[in-house]
This record gives sequence, structure tokens and C-alpha cells, in this order.
Amino acid sequence: MRTSPHTVPHEKCAVRSLPLPLALTARLSPVAVLAVAGWALSSGPFAATPAVEHKAEQQPDTQSASAPATSAASKTYASSPAPCTSLAKKTIKSLVPGAKTAGKEIPSTDRSVRRTCSWNALEGYDYRWLDVSYEIMETDEAAEKAYRQRVEEKSGGGPVPGVGDAGYSVVNLTTEDKQQTREGVVVVRASNALVVVTYNGSDFETKKAPGTDVINKGAIKAAKEAVASLEDGQQG
Repeated sequence: MRTSPHTVPHEKCAVRSLPLPLALTARLSPVAVLAVAGWALSSGPFAATPAVEHKAEQQPDTQSASAPATSAASKTYASSPAPCTSLAKKTIKSLVPGAKTAGKEIPSTDRSVRRTCSWNALEGYDYRWLDVSYEIMETDEAAEKAYRQRVEEKSGGGPVPGVGDAGYSVVNLTTEDKQQTREGVVVVRASNALVVVTYNGSDFETKKAPGTDVINKGAIKAAKEAVASLEDGQQG
């Protein structure tokens, strides 16, 4: 497989049980039913901030008592931005044809820490789902550890250069009842924040999935815009 800075070096193929409908059902079901499937597909390990459990954090403080604790006060991002305004309308129309550009924010227990917006649409037989999620942590170190854990959970991808402090992209192909779905996930760390983009698609007429480049480049484009929105509006 050819690779480029915007193409992951490997794509994993697996057959696993997905909450996608049968092709015939997809032809008859409303978009609302497919939206449930898209949300379940994108929930996975990225749906919640994983616990960061590193014993190194438990080491006693050996610094001078006179040294002030400044990590919390100096964190770059104090809260999550509004995710549904993080992408340009033309980007949403391009990645999710037929979707309402306003998007739908997913309820969160703490909007200052984690916020997610979703867009989905079925145009003809072509289905697309896009999530943009922001997660704000107390320190850069905590975000870095969480980022490393996400990368380990989604192995088989590759780095995304030129975005945040670190970026990673992976694409997976899944099949259920001969219906393919291809999903791309991009994780970016920017100081004490994580930006996670999930983008997937299926064609319910051909039962094929969009190409790896289509999904991977679309997810990376959304991630770069989401990070730019974070950097432009949330520093303080």
C-alpha cells in the first residue's frame, strides 16, 4: 500500500459484530435509525476518557517547599470549546453530504471537561458519520499519558504531522452481513487537551465502504480544523 503523510501505513480488517442494519433494512430505515448505529460504532474506546494509572505520579515531591505549584494555574486550556462550531460549514457539507451543519451535541456530565458534536446523514444509499470531541485535562502531562494510551488502544496507524503537539491516525474496515464500514480515528494532543475525530461511512447499495484515503484524509481535515478552533478561541 502506498503511504503519504496523510495516509496511515496499515489498515486493519476485521469481522466483528456492529450495530449496523442489514442492507435491505438500510434502504427502508430512516436516518435516525442509522444515526444510532453510527454513534454506537464511534463510541468504542474513545467514548470516555480512560483512567490514567501511572505509579510514577505517586512518587513523593522532592522539590523545595518554597517552589510554588503552577501546573494547574498555567494550563493552556481551561475548558472545552463548543464542538458544533469547530468546523467550517463547507467542511461538514463535504464530509457528511446532506447533514445539517448545526450538528448535534452529545450530552456530557461536565461540559467544561468533555464536549462532543456529531453529524450524520444518509444521501441516497451513501451514509456518513462524523464526531468531533474535546477533552480537557488538568496538565499537559496528563494529556500526554492519555494520548499515549489512546494510541496503544488503536494500534496499526501512523503519525499525523503538523497538528497540535502530537497527532495519530488509524483506519479500520469492518464487515457485518457482507456490509462494509470503514472508520477513521484521529487523536491529537494540544497542550492539556485531546481532540478526537471519528469519521466513518458505508454504501448500502454496493455494500462497499469508502476508500481508505477518503476516510483518512477526511478525518485528518476535520481534526486540523478542530485543533485550530481550540487554539484560536480557548487559550487563556
